[in-house]
Amino acid sequence: MFDTLSDKLQRVFKNLRGEGKLTAANMESALREIRVALLEADVHFRVVKQLIESIREKAMGQEVLDAFSPTQQVVKIVRDELIKMLGSHQARLRFANEPPSAMLIVGLQGSGKTTSTAKLARWLEKNGHSPLLVSVDVYRPAAREQLAIIARSVKLPIYTGTPEEKTPLELVRSARREAVQTGRDVLLVDTAGRLHIDEALMAELRELRDLLSPSEILFVADAMTGQDAVKSAGEFHNQLGITGIVLTKMDGDARGGAALSIRSVTGQPLKFTGAGEKPDAFEPFHPDRTANRILGMGDVLSFIEKVEENIGQKNAEEMQRKLLDNEFTLADFRDQLRQIRKLGPLESILGMMPGLGPMKDLKNVKVDEKELTRIVAIIDSMTPRERNNHMIINGARRRRIAKGSGATVQDVNSLLKQYAQTRKMMKSFTGGGFLGKRLAKLKLPMLQQ
Repeated sequence: MFDTLSDKLQRVFKNLRGEGKLTAANMESALREIRVALLEADVHFRVVKQLIESIREKAMGQEVLDAFSPTQQVVKIVRDELIKMLGSHQARLRFANEPPSAMLIVGLQGSGKTTSTAKLARWLEKNGHSPLLVSVDVYRPAAREQLAIIARSVKLPIYTGTPEEKTPLELVRSARREAVQTGRDVLLVDTAGRLHIDEALMAELRELRDLLSPSEILFVADAMTGQDAVKSAGEFHNQLGITGIVLTKMDGDARGGAALSIRSVTGQPLKFTGAGEKPDAFEPFHPDRTANRILGMGDVLSFIEKVEENIGQKNAEEMQRKLLDNEFTLADFRDQLRQIRKLGPLESILGMMPGLGPMKDLKNVKVDEKELTRIVAIIDSMTPRERNNHMIINGARRRRIAKGSGATVQDVNSLLKQYAQTRKMMKSFTGGGFLGKRLAKLKLPMLQQ
């Protein structure tokens, strides 16, 4: 997400750098462009107004106008104000002093509430907790079964209730008792949703809140609905007192207005984001990392966390060694594509890389099962010598490889080009390039040479 906004803001800063000297006039012009970019990204107009005023106040100071590198100082000011708008610090989950901690998951129907409940349970489990799930949506026949199916698919415990338990209050009482008896420290309650906010829904949620005294009331919002999500979050907070927000379908929203507005409008922090259907496509929200992504600075820390979690230190070290020693072959490329797919959509991973420069077109690369199968078939049709040294693959060899894999010569050419670009890009952030130096400063075991 944020692709459109990020491109426009980077264009504004590029134009400022082209001016040579920063003046009040070209700064005002830049602020107008930033305002338009934010409004077109569906950021709430009051939030835009407040942000522009804060940037103007700091950027128009004489010390900035006369600074040695004024444009870089303006970029820093914009970054700092974005972070402040997004919440300054990562908002962590709150837990009760005495387990189990109850967490109410609320929101409108179709926002991704049930899926987010399961994803949150999975995240909690991976971080040392033992959650128990329960659905109290007694109105839609398939709602409780949906959560049960998801829970079983990721091996998470769920309280399904008895035929006698027909109300939300009966279900949560029994689920809490079950959590105590089985030593579960978190009870996640997937509540009923509605197509719109109504008093009956709010009354039911208030009853559940009063019974459970939850440590968290998390509002789940669909990022693709933009300002409607922000408005709904505000209404839920006014009537229920939410403690945090989960934004879903972040991968489907290129504008990002909801993410940028929701904390300022509701006063409540954005705690998690979801992107995609996979159980692990769920992560804590970091204001500083998000601001960096918007401004094209990448998100190295999130990338490192994903690599360590999904690929492992040993594999990462071996990949780095091969890249640095110029031994990264087509066979390694095939194997690493499989590993990288575990990190999530490739375009999302590339979005974490600071300034890809001439390789920016790689943002559009998508590796799906069909594409992966074709790549594997092409590489497997090569001889071991060809896989170890792609430079010997001339026209005749390309025709033979295409014929042997059921592909076209153009497919083979495209694969070799992707391999060369990927090799170059990956070497830049594991070797001595800008990102390599950034990673080295972190002194992580997987990055030590």
